[in-house]
Amino acid sequence: MNKKINDKIIQNHNLTKKEYKLIKKILGRLPNLLELGIFSVMWSEHCSYKSTKKWLKTLPTKGNKVICGPGENAGIIDIGNNDAIVFKMESHNHPSFIEPYQGAATGVGGIMRDVFTMGARPIANLNSLRFGDPKNSKTKNLLRGVVKGIGDYGNCVGIPTVGGECFFHESYNNNILVNAMCVGLVKKDKIFYSTAKGVGNPVIYVGSKTGRDGIHGATMASAEFTNDSITNRPQVQVGDPFMEKLLLESCLELMKHDAIIAIQDMGAAGLTSSSFEMASKGNCGVKLFLEKVPCREENMTPYEMMLSETQERMLLIIKPNKKKLTFKIFKKWGLDAVEIGKLTNTSIMELYMNKKLVGTLPIKPLAASSPEYNRPSKKKNKKIKKIIPKRVDKDNLKKTLIQILSSPNHSSKKWIFRQYDSSVMGDTILSSEKSDAAIIRIHGTNKAVAITCDCNPIYCKSNPKIGAEIAVAESWRNLIASGATPVAITDNLNFGNPEKKEIMYEIKEAIKGIKNACEKLSYPVVSGNVSLYNETNNSSIMPTPVIGGVGLIKKIENAKSFKMKENANIFLVGKTNGHLELSLFYQMHKLEEGTPPKVDFIKENKNGEFVKNLISKTNGVIGCHDLSEGGIGLSLAELCISNNLGVKIKIPKEFISKPEKWIFGEDQSRYILIIKESFDIKKYVDKEVYIEKIGVVDGTSLEFINCFEIPVKNLIKLNNKWFNEYLK
Repeated sequence: MNKKINDKIIQNHNLTKKEYKLIKKILGRLPNLLELGIFSVMWSEHCSYKSTKKWLKTLPTKGNKVICGPGENAGIIDIGNNDAIVFKMESHNHPSFIEPYQGAATGVGGIMRDVFTMGARPIANLNSLRFGDPKNSKTKNLLRGVVKGIGDYGNCVGIPTVGGECFFHESYNNNILVNAMCVGLVKKDKIFYSTAKGVGNPVIYVGSKTGRDGIHGATMASAEFTNDSITNRPQVQVGDPFMEKLLLESCLELMKHDAIIAIQDMGAAGLTSSSFEMASKGNCGVKLFLEKVPCREENMTPYEMMLSETQERMLLIIKPNKKKLTFKIFKKWGLDAVEIGKLTNTSIMELYMNKKLVGTLPIKPLAASSPEYNRPSKKKNKKIKKIIPKRVDKDNLKKTLIQILSSPNHSSKKWIFRQYDSSVMGDTILSSEKSDAAIIRIHGTNKAVAITCDCNPIYCKSNPKIGAEIAVAESWRNLIASGATPVAITDNLNFGNPEKKEIMYEIKEAIKGIKNACEKLSYPVVSGNVSLYNETNNSSIMPTPVIGGVGLIKKIENAKSFKMKENANIFLVGKTNGHLELSLFYQMHKLEEGTPPKVDFIKENKNGEFVKNLISKTNGVIGCHDLSEGGIGLSLAELCISNNLGVKIKIPKEFISKPEKWIFGEDQSRYILIIKESFDIKKYVDKEVYIEKIGVVDGTSLEFINCFEIPVKNLIKLNNKWFNEYLK
């Protein structure tokens, strides 16, 4: 512990010389190795958000349904009748690349603990996955490992995995993204927070015994990869879903007895972050007696105990008169629960080992006053090529749609979904296979929540601000198309190295885009996560700000899917201009140049409100699908595949000479509505909303009249083909 601190040790802890100088100033002396390690993890990018804090503070976080915004383990929204939804999304990117099964599994476990720490029972999991080029030698094993890790962990704990997205691109060859989202249900008067209070109150450790796994995991997640990073396996945590289940049930039981003052998951930075953050929020001090920490390995040092990221552990502040009850409940569930410390009024963290003081640290500077950087930013000097497309014939249009449906990113994800139990708990109405958003019934009621996660990194790479706006708008449309009223979002901002001006520019612009979209749509941010340094050997991922949206369906009968019926009418809501730059159509022709379509938020609001009211106030809507990537062509193909029914579609006169713009254009603010044959939609049309009938549900083919047609059985076969062949 008395090891002399030198430049190499400082560098190995991912601290700058300037930061080390600040540490000495805060302490008024030189730190020892334990204290340096604690500063290192608490000031890591992963824990402190030091590169993004300045910009994250600009996001809108308040709303009439927001109970708790950013700053706690998860965000909370009010859904009426004393019910509240707790939700958050987090990343486990670096660990999942090094050890895909355990990295993904522990990512799921960690986000579920963030939710049940607030007093909520998890009711659904989602994930957003990004892998490299399928031809890359690592991709197949990474895909198998990640999906199995997610499935096994969620299935074992008994929480349904109901939706997500999976995207392949060469920019993720050496930095895959594994973003996990969890949604939980709690009564408004049974919410728990992490603010420690009460001098002398006991600090209780419960869960798995502490090991050496995950030490410096938070620091690793705040640094670029190199070719040697695969050697960081010891920094990847190992998950135990059965322990997670015991921890979940025991904590929820204890919460019923008014015993808990504060509770915090031991996630990134383990015992360090949980103890410092709880004490900081309550403006109190802590004494920890580290020899009492349950350890599964021999001769663990205070440094290892404080920085270990062993999974399935919680830290609680308990009312003294409920201590006996607390230990009784945890014993009932077969869990190790130990009093390892007590609260003080000193605002100091005092660390003891066998009665010897081994570390003394002021709490606020580490937990709440970490460095805040305004890093320089610079737009990439990249000329956007003006694309002059070649004339497209009808056969080419048909081939392009077939190519899209057969591509890794748009082929059926049944192989993934079949590994997830989506129906456990019995409240899953629809998974995201069958609707634009997954829909979960609020148990014992007639209401439901809709949940989704979205991002188009191709758009974000070209213009991170517009790309982020589109990600927010798409999540909003997905919720509306499922019959929900959008309420709030969580985000997971995945980027490269913020110390590079061009990357910092992407981060700032993306946050500006999220801010603008959320403000325009009255769609606040209540939680989130930042994952930076997704970069290997100076090669960065595309900017990927994933948006997780949650909406409320007041009556389950208003929930909408991709359902169609024979002879139903097909309507298009929203004007089509035929934006093809950066579209799937161009990507299939090896073009990733241009600018994304702009979002007109006036139209977005009006069109969304029209669809929402039509669904909730009439009985005329059979099914609904928002339009995004692939435009009308891909959306109609997905509807045909989902229902095994054909459609006959008439291309408008003004697009007869350029059908590709109408079929594949990716203009925003649009929906496809499947309307009952007998329903007179004209009675409800708002003059400010563009709506047109484009066809009927009929036959056994996807037919664009006088252009091309594809039998639905062929669409299904083509759509199922890629994953089946890739994973033979």
